[in-house]
Order: sequence, then structure tokens, then C-alpha cells
Amino acid sequence: MAPNTWYTQRIDETLRQLSQTKTQINRISLLRVLLFVAGFAGLILFYRSGTWAVVLTVCCTFLPFFILVKVHNRLYFRKEQLETQLKLNQDELKGLEGDYSVFDEGREFIDAGHPYSYDLDLFGRKSLFQALGRTCTHIGKQTLATWMQHHLTEKIAIETRQESIRDMSRRMEFREAFRVTGSINRGADSDEEEISRWSRTPSVLQHLWWVKLCLWAVPGINILLLALGLLNILSLSWFGMMFTVFVILSFGLIQRVTLIQESYGKKLKTLNRYARLITLAKGETWQAPALRQLTDKLDIDGHSPAEALTQLSKELDRLDLRNNQLLYVILEGSMFFQLRQIVRIERWKARYGKYLMDWLEAVGELDALCSLGTFAYNHPAYTYPTITNQPFCFLARNMGHPLMPEAQCVKNDATIPSRPYFLIITGANMAGKSTYLRTIGVNYLLACMGCPVCCESLTLYPAQLITSLRTTDSLSDNESYFFAELKRLKRIIDLLDEGQELFIILDEILKGTNSADKQKGSLDLIRQFMRLKADGIIATHDLLLGTLADQFPEYIRNYCFEADIKDNELTFSYRLREGVAQNMNACFLMRKMGITIS
Repeated sequence: MAPNTWYTQRIDETLRQLSQTKTQINRISLLRVLLFVAGFAGLILFYRSGTWAVVLTVCCTFLPFFILVKVHNRLYFRKEQLETQLKLNQDELKGLEGDYSVFDEGREFIDAGHPYSYDLDLFGRKSLFQALGRTCTHIGKQTLATWMQHHLTEKIAIETRQESIRDMSRRMEFREAFRVTGSINRGADSDEEEISRWSRTPSVLQHLWWVKLCLWAVPGINILLLALGLLNILSLSWFGMMFTVFVILSFGLIQRVTLIQESYGKKLKTLNRYARLITLAKGETWQAPALRQLTDKLDIDGHSPAEALTQLSKELDRLDLRNNQLLYVILEGSMFFQLRQIVRIERWKARYGKYLMDWLEAVGELDALCSLGTFAYNHPAYTYPTITNQPFCFLARNMGHPLMPEAQCVKNDATIPSRPYFLIITGANMAGKSTYLRTIGVNYLLACMGCPVCCESLTLYPAQLITSLRTTDSLSDNESYFFAELKRLKRIIDLLDEGQELFIILDEILKGTNSADKQKGSLDLIRQFMRLKADGIIATHDLLLGTLADQFPEYIRNYCFEADIKDNELTFSYRLREGVAQNMNACFLMRKMGITIS
């Protein structure tokens, strides 16, 4: 089914269910009011009619009222699920039209010093992360960003990821349910870090002798004194006195328990969301071996960790009972309740804490795969690349940029058949050189992440990608633009000297120096790349670099993007052509802008 058809159908179905749920909520709200009023009226009317009349009134009014409260809460949760589901599907329809503004930009991952992410606009507004990112957990978001920043370089690893993405892309209902579940009560991005810190802290109270004594002695003494009082062996005042002493003694624990509750209580309750996500994942029969292995991690002692996480959530909910003053007095006086609950939570941590982050990271990986599966599903015309062991190879046919609207996207080929090999791209301003470089870089990255690419076909060898397209100066480091570029080029040379396999994409080498220096330095740099058996693409305005094809006829090819001037108008085809560019447009544009050129 086409993506837009699927999302449209899901929106229509969700709206229908949402309307039904709202109607049910309104009816139950009205029924609750009627039962509540009837209950009070019945108590007033039958107050003097005897015990059975009062009991019957309560059973027929207040008991159904409290049952409906639970039903009402469930319906409200269902309403929240449907509203979230509606928004997610509406957002996907916008994404299909090229509007990714509603999705996370991932701005916190922007790094100007990264080997390629800043140059390729991987993060920020209108970025690749916005097009890919559909994560519903912080760990999933971090995992996806890491995959983008550190792409795979092994053929088997890429093909394994491809299988997982293919499998995930076919599971529309699962991906929808996973995102809806994970998006509700998501909590703060820092929650997982706090949970990790909590899981590593030692459990102290459960090992203290006085704690063990209190947990047995307090309820034991109460039961003994109450029994003796009922048997008239001792006065019941002894029971009341000890009950009061226990309540007073419990005040000494209030500050410590409150600190634990405030620091970790709400954060740990978000684990209930992970429990639901794990249950969803365990309910699927996965075809991809890597996905089966991933869900196998979500097992402990033959049971799903969802059970353990739900148990922790229940223990935390019980701890909240201490917030009710009346219940606090009853529970503390009878059994030292808050201390008992803290010990139960510590025992949970002692048993499961060492596994906790492994579970969350597995869910985060599933979350990231859901994002990539959605991307694959949303682009049925994209193809999965063929990964080869032949170094080096990049053969792309009809390649376009994934973030460009289809109507505006002019597609071109790219051919780098061996090692060493370089493409020299010349052309006028605005003719499409930089877009072509980014198109190659983004598709190369997607391929090395295991994703389908915006190409009719693509065969590649997965070397490490490194770019220099948008070098910036640094005022804080007192670093010039030119020096920053030199550092990037030096880093490339050092990596090649170390024997690393690189795919290099450069735009206008040595932009920060004069023409003569730039020309000589560029020529020498490319010759050095040839000696170091490197592969890549270089875009330049310097037509002299085109002469390198004469020195290395088997390893360098010239291509260009031309600007065509006809009837005093400038046009661009954005089509890649063989050879060195012939038409430059700077003077023409200056004249059109009214700047006199002699």
C-alpha cells in the first residue's frame, strides 16, 4: 500500500475511534454524576430505614460510581493514545510532502569539527535527521544520531542492518503502536541518565541490621499487643501507645525517603513505558536475524523484563500512598511502610539493576530501527544499494538528494570505479556543484547506515567518509578560516598515511588564500592523494585543476556543471556533463545587478 494511502486511512480510522471514545467519555461522565447524586439522595431518604437499605443504596450507586471512575480513566488514556496516533499520522503526511518542520531537528548533535556531519547538514533545521528521526525515546534518539555520526564500514554489518530495516519497514502497525506508546508520558531527555545512575548506586538499607529488625519487629509487636489486648491479658492502650511510638519514629525516615522519591520516583515510573514497548517488541515474529537477536536480549531467566519493570512501577505506586496523611499514620504505625517499600525497591535494584541499561539500550536500538524503517516505507521508489568488497567503488545511477522535492530534484550519475580515483567537478556559480557533492555524501551515508538511497541503482565499497565543504573559522580559538581548512586537510593526509580507507569529498580547496597559492597547493594536494591511493570528489572554480586528468588519465576524470547564457538570460540545467566547464557567470551576474565591469 502506498504510504499516503496508508496514513490517510489510519487518520480516518483514528478520527472515527476518537469520536466514539469521546462519546463514551461524555456518557460515563453523565452517568457518574447521576449515580453520585442518586447515592446521596438515597442515603438521605433511607437513612432511617435500616442498615440493609443503606447498604443496598451504596451498592447500587457508589459502588458502580467507583467502578466507572476506573473505566473513565481507561477511556481518557485511550483518548490520549488516539490523539497521539492522529497527530503522528498527520505529521507523516506532511513529511511525504517534504515538510519535516514538525520533527526533531537534533540540534544538540551539531558538531562543526565532525568529519562530515556539519558539511552534509545532518542535524538542525531542514536536516537529514529531521527526515529520518521518528524516535520516541531519548536512548533511541541518541542511537540514531550515533549511527549517523559513525556509519558502518563493514559489508556484512551493512547488509545485516539492511535486512532489519526491510523487516521493520513492512510492519506499519507495529511502528505506529511503538511510536504512540513511546510518545505518551515520555518524560525528560535526562531521565535515562538518571535511571542509569540509580541502577549503579549501591543498595544500603536492605543490608542494615536495624532495618531488618524493624521490618520484623514493628508488625510483630503490633500483632502481639493487639492480640493480648483483645484477650484482655493487657490493656489495648499498650497497643495504642506503641502504634504512636512507631509513627513518631517513622518521622526520622521522611526526609530520606522523600529525597529518593523526588529524585528518582517520576523517572523510574517512565520505565513502565519501556515495559509496554518491550511487550510490543516481544509480540512480533521477526524475520530479520538481527531483530530476533535484539529481542532475545529482552529476556531474563526465561521471562520478559516487562514483568520486572511493571513490578518496579507498582512498588513505586505503592510508595506514593505515604503522601496521604491518614494512610501514612495507619501504614507507618502498623508496619513501617515507607521503609519496607524502600527495601523492596532496593531488592529489585539488586536483582535487576545490572540488566536495566541493557534493556533500555535494546529498546533504543529498536526505536532507531523504527525510524529507519519508517524512512524506507515512506520512500518506496528508493533502492537498497549493493555493497561490494572491491576497493574502491561508487557507481550511482540517477542519484538525487533525499531532501529535495521530487519535482525540483535533477538526478545525475557518479562513477568512481577503482582505487585511486578522483572526479574533478568544475562549473559556474549556482550551477549545482555543491548540491552534487552533498547529494553524493548523503546517499553514501544512507547506504553505509543500511538505508535505501535516492538512486535508481547504487553499488559502493564502504570506506570512511570525510568531507571539507563548509570550513568555519573560530574566534574563540583565535583560528583563521584558512588554518581551520588546513587542519582538516592535514587530518585527511594523516589518516591516509595510517593506511585508513577514505572516501573524500572536498569543495573548493584552500578557499582562504590567494589565487597563486591556492592553485599550486591544490595541484600538489591532489597529486599527494594519488600517491596515497585515495578516492574522492573535488569541486572547484579553478579550471587549471582539469589538466590533472592529462597527468593521471586512468585515475582522474573531469566533469562540469555549465551555466548557459541565451538571449541575455542565465539558465542552469543542473545536469552533469563530461569535460571542463567553459562558461563562467560572475561578470554576467555583476552586470545584471548593475555593477559596472570594464
